[in-house]
Parts: sequence; structure tokens; C-alpha cells
Amino acid sequence: MIDLHFFRFYKTYLSLSISFIFCLILNQHQAFSQEKTPVKTASDTAATIPDTLLFKIERAQNIITQINTSNKNNYNLTAIRTELPEIEANVNEVKDDVVGTSRIIEIKTLLSYQSILKGEQLQLAAWRETLSDYNNNLRKTAEQIIKFSTDTLLTPLAKDTSGKQLYKAQLTDLRQKLQQSGKLNASTLDSAGLLLAQVSKLYFEINSLQTTINEHLKQSGKTAFSKESPYLWSAPPITTTTNLGKLFRTSYQGQNRILLYFINNTWDNRLLLILVGTAFFIWVFRNFKIVNQLQLNPKLSVLKFNYIGTFPLLATLIVVLNITPLFEPASPPSYIELIQLALLFVLTLFFRKRIKAAKFKFWLLIVALYIIVSITIAVINYGLILRCGLIMLNLVSGYIGLLFYKNIDRRTIPKRYLKPIMSIYLLLNGFAILLNFFGRISLAKVFSQTAVSSLIQVVGLAVFVHIISESLELQIRISSCSEGFFSKINFVKVRKTVRRVLSIVAVLLWLLVFFINLNFSGALFTMIETLLNKQRTFGKIDYTLGNILLFGIIIYVSLWLQKNVGILFGENNSSFTDKLEHKSSKLALVRLIVIVIGFFAAITASGFPVDKLTVVLGALSVGIGLGMQNIVNNFVSGIILIFERPFQIGDFVELADKKGKVLDIGIRASRMLTPQGSEVIVPNGDLLSGRLVNWTLSNSYLKTEFLLKISSETDIENVKKLIETVVVKADNTVKNMPVEILFNAIGAESIELKVEVWINSIYSETSFKGKVLEQMYTQFKQNGIKMM
Repeated sequence: MIDLHFFRFYKTYLSLSISFIFCLILNQHQAFSQEKTPVKTASDTAATIPDTLLFKIERAQNIITQINTSNKNNYNLTAIRTELPEIEANVNEVKDDVVGTSRIIEIKTLLSYQSILKGEQLQLAAWRETLSDYNNNLRKTAEQIIKFSTDTLLTPLAKDTSGKQLYKAQLTDLRQKLQQSGKLNASTLDSAGLLLAQVSKLYFEINSLQTTINEHLKQSGKTAFSKESPYLWSAPPITTTTNLGKLFRTSYQGQNRILLYFINNTWDNRLLLILVGTAFFIWVFRNFKIVNQLQLNPKLSVLKFNYIGTFPLLATLIVVLNITPLFEPASPPSYIELIQLALLFVLTLFFRKRIKAAKFKFWLLIVALYIIVSITIAVINYGLILRCGLIMLNLVSGYIGLLFYKNIDRRTIPKRYLKPIMSIYLLLNGFAILLNFFGRISLAKVFSQTAVSSLIQVVGLAVFVHIISESLELQIRISSCSEGFFSKINFVKVRKTVRRVLSIVAVLLWLLVFFINLNFSGALFTMIETLLNKQRTFGKIDYTLGNILLFGIIIYVSLWLQKNVGILFGENNSSFTDKLEHKSSKLALVRLIVIVIGFFAAITASGFPVDKLTVVLGALSVGIGLGMQNIVNNFVSGIILIFERPFQIGDFVELADKKGKVLDIGIRASRMLTPQGSEVIVPNGDLLSGRLVNWTLSNSYLKTEFLLKISSETDIENVKKLIETVVVKADNTVKNMPVEILFNAIGAESIELKVEVWINSIYSETSFKGKVLEQMYTQFKQNGIKMM
């Protein structure tokens, strides 16, 4: 009973205690919550204003700084404003000559005008884009200035709070700066807008001029072979405008303007030409300085250079003047004429002490012909006297061309190049005469100028090829004497390759100048560009002929390089009697690398999608499994041979019934030179899978043998001594290896001996046997030994 009452009392006491504690905690929580709830006062609300104000003041200051900085640089408007009048003057000159004229303008003048307008339009297009960006930026800046100027928070008022009143002076200064920046921004915006309007007007005016020039070109093309002057037999003796000085000035006035424009706007090309010429001069000058050193001069004294010297200034000028059209293919004909005139002058100085007096006088005759033809073309009109003079010049030009073809040294200009060029030269002069007869004066002038220019060009390019060839020959000879990089090069092969490449470059240069003189280069380049860049579709594959051509060129160059890369490793035509000379298999590895790089470069250049390439390779894998497995097998075997190296170039190997010296390890097949002198091409798959014997893997020793049959009555010991004496004294024997003389067969009246001897080269086995047998026959005969 006591325990029960105690338990009830304890339970009641515990419940009251927990309730009291819970009420106490609840009261404390309410008090804490009341403390955390903020009460906003007027002072607290005013404190938030300076924070926002400071942020906006900072943004406004940044805008003002940006405007001042941009306007300080004047948005590059000064440069555009300075250069625009010059472009406008060029356009007006073209406009005055092209628009509203009834005369027929020469094609070369139209093409030059077209080139000028194209360059100016590109500059104006860049300016339009720049000025449009300026306008957009200035408008956005103006909107920001208006936004800040109308912001009430940035406006100081009398009823402002005490916090804002602290920034009143700063706000007043800021509004003044915003007002000044707004005026400056508006002024700059007006200037940019006005300049943009002027640039756009000139831009669209050029568009209109280009349309007019295109119409003139179409008209010139249609009337190129039409009659523009009276027939020769109907022409008046002179014309009312036959004032040679005035005609000459009128002809070259427009061309001079074109020429000056081209020179001023393509200075970067000439700077690159000057750098190339300087590098060439330093290269040749330095090599001759090395030659004059005592250790090299005796070795190179036998070399005679006819086109380069110790101070190759004229040679450098000839090189630079010849390659100028490559750097400036879009140059006007007048510029090419100026370059050719300079080339004439340099060649005259170059030939003055290098050729015989008679040939030099003939060269001066060609120079005079060029100058007279150029002057005559500049002043000619439809008058009878001047046209007859041009015909006489065409006849004289043709006769000089025949003399040139007859007397030129074929070593200077190969016949395969000279003959077609002279045929074109004579045809141009013949056509010029016919066109002159029938009143086509413009074409007669073009053909006459092109003919004499082609003759000058072929002489200059011939000298150019010889200069480059001799410069490379000098470099290779110096390197060979000093054991440099080029000492490994096969000079004969290099000379042929360089001559072939230089001849191709010379032909391309001649054709380029030829088409420029015919005023056909622009149309030709446009036609080629359109043909190569036009998008075509084959199934679901898009391609261009340019990509296919580039793919083929890269593949061809890769194959050519892998074929001729052996020149850099001293590859030459080996013979079977050569001494053993192992060559590194790096050559085959380099060829593999060249082919792989060339293949992937060609795929990249072709623009062929990689995902579609995987489909093609998947289709090819089926073909490989069916019909190309041998090719792939040989290719993979070639790669294994490169790294495994069971033999090297120069080893003597034997495979089945084929044996010989390894000349080359290719990607698909290898070449061997047999003792009979024939070259055998062996697939790499056969070399890897067949039973291959390498006689010279570690050394070139060979154990050779031959048989001797003597009478059974002969003293064998005496015969052995004679044989040993002859063999030991013979060349190519390995001295520390004994000669073995064995019985091979015994008969009733004869004994057959086998002689085994080690020689130091497998390539000398045949000659060794011949000499030893000859000596033995002589010794046996002298000692009365009877041979059976």
C-alpha cells in the first residue's frame, strides 16, 4: 500500500514539473521572436538611399569616362576623313574617262580601272562596317546619357533627405559632365553619320561604275574583231591628230595614273620581293666567301660559274624581276611593261662582259626593237604612215626572231621550249599584220607588244634558270667539301630534278606574263576560280573541283617525294661489283611517313567528311578481303621489314631461285641486283613469308669451293702444296681461315679434289675463282702435273 501511494504521488509531481518547464520554454521563445523582428524607422529608410545613389553615380562616371576616351581618339574618324578624298579623286577620274564617252576604251585600261575600283570598294566596305559599328555604339551611349540625366535620384532637390544632401555638390558636377558628354557624343554621332553617308554614296557609285565598265568590256569583247579603222588601202596618209608628242602623252597619261595607284597600294608585295632578293644575295655572296677560304678553294677551283659571281647584284636583280609576276599576278599590263624594261636594262649590263661582241650587238638590236615597238604602239592611230610603220616593225620583228632561233645556244634554252615559243612569236606578228590590214588596230597593237615581250621574257627566264641552278650547285659543292648536310646528296639527280622544277616555274611565269600582255589574265583567273570553287554534288556528297585537284596534287607530290627522298640519303645506282656498303633502313621509314602524312593531308584538303570516309573504308575492306589482299599483304610486310630489319640495303640475299644485292626496300616491293646485272622486283610478302638467306647479315664472308681432277699417279702432297700456295697468295682470301683440300672422288686413273676456301666478299667469288684457277693451271703445267 505504501509503495502504491508513493508511486501515484511521484507520477503527479513529475507531470506538474514537465508542464512548468514547457510553459517556461514557450515564454522564452516568444520573447526571443519579438527581439528579432526589426522595426523600421525614418532614419533606417534614409540610410538605403546613399547605397543606390553611389551605385548610379559610379555607373554614370564610367559612361562619361568611356565617352571622353573614345572622343579623344576621335573614333578613328580623322584617318577615314583624310583618306576619303583620295579615293573620291580616283573614282572621279575613272568616272570622267568611262561615263558618257562614245570612244572605245582599250581593254587593258578597262581592266586596270576595274582593278582600281575593286580595291577602293574593299576599303569603302571596311569603312562602312566600321562606321556602322561606331553609329550603333554612339546611339547606345546617347540612350544611357538620357537615362541618367532624367533619373530623379541623380537630381539634387531642396527637399532631399539629409543623406542625399551630403552628395549634392557631386551630383551637380555629375550633371554638368553628363551634359557636356551628351553634346560631345551628339557631335561625334553627327560626324560619323555624315561620314557614313559619304562613304556609302561613294560605295554605291563604284557599284554603278563597275556595271558600266562591265558593259564596256562586253562591248569590247563583241567588237574585238570588228572593224574600228579604215582598211589599210583606204586609210588617209595622216590624221588631223597626228601629233606624236601629244599622242604619246595622251596614251600614257591614263596608264601612269593606273600605274601609280597600283604601286602605292601593293607596297607590301614589293617589300616581300626585296626581302627575297636580299636573302638570295646574302646566300650567294656568303657561299663565294666560303669558297675563297684556303681549305675549300683548291677543291672548288675546277668549278666555273658563268651566271653568278662573288658580288651577285645583277644576278639578284634578274631573279627578283623574273619572279615579280608571281607575287603580283593581278598587275596591270603597264606595270609588266615597266618591269620588262627594267629587266632589259639589267640584262644588258649582265651580258656586256659575259657574251661575245657579235652576240651582244644582236642583243642590243632586240632591246632597240622592244623600245621602238613600245613607242610606236603608244602613238599609232588609223593613219596610213604609222600603220605601215607598225607593219614594217612586225616584219623586222619576225626576221629578228628567226635569227634568234637560229643562233641561240641550245644549252641556254632547250629546243623543246624554244620551238613552241618562237612559233607563237611568229604567229603573233603575222596576226598583227593581218589585223592591221583589215582595220583592227587595237588587236594589232596588243599582238605586236605581246610578241616582242615574249621574246624578252624567254631570254630573262633562261638566265634566271641558270642563275638558280648554279647557286644551288655552289651550295651543294661547298656542303660536300665541308661534310655538311648536302654531302649525302646525289648531285647528278639533284641537278636534273632542279632543272626540271625550274623549267616548269619558268614556263608558268612565261604564260602568266603572256596572258597579262594579252589582257586575258583577269578573265582567265575568274574562269579558273569559278570552275574550281563551284559547289557540285555527287549523290549526298558535296565537292568542288578545286578540292579534287588539291587532293590529286598532294598525292602526286607525296609519291614524288617518297620516290626521290633517297637523294637526301646519297642514293645512287649501285653495281654488283661494288664493295659491301650497308645503308640504313631509315630511308624506307621516311618514305612510309611521307606517304602517310601525304594521304591524311590530301583527305583533309579534299574536305571529304570523316564519317563518310569510314563508310568508304568499310566498303574497301570488302574489296581488300576479295581482291586486294595481296596488295595489303605486301604493304604490311613492307612495314614489318622496316622495323624487323632481316636485311638492309646493300645486303646479298637469296630467296628461292632469286639472289642478288638489295638495292631498295620499298613500301610494296623491294629491288635486287643479280650477278647477271638484271634488277629483280620482289614483293615484300614473298620476302617475309619465304625462306630468306642473308649472306651478309653479320659479315660478307663466303666459303667457296671448286673441284680439280688430276692423274692418280700424281704426287698428292705436292699438289696440295701448290694449291695452298696459289690460294694464300690470291686476293680476297681470309688469311686466318685455313684452306681445306679434300678427296671428293677416286677413280682407276684419276683423283677428284675439292678445294674449300673462305673469301672476304661474296661479290668477288666469280673473279676469285677465275684468277685462282688460272694460276693453278699455270703452276700445274710448269710442274708437269697432268689434269684430267
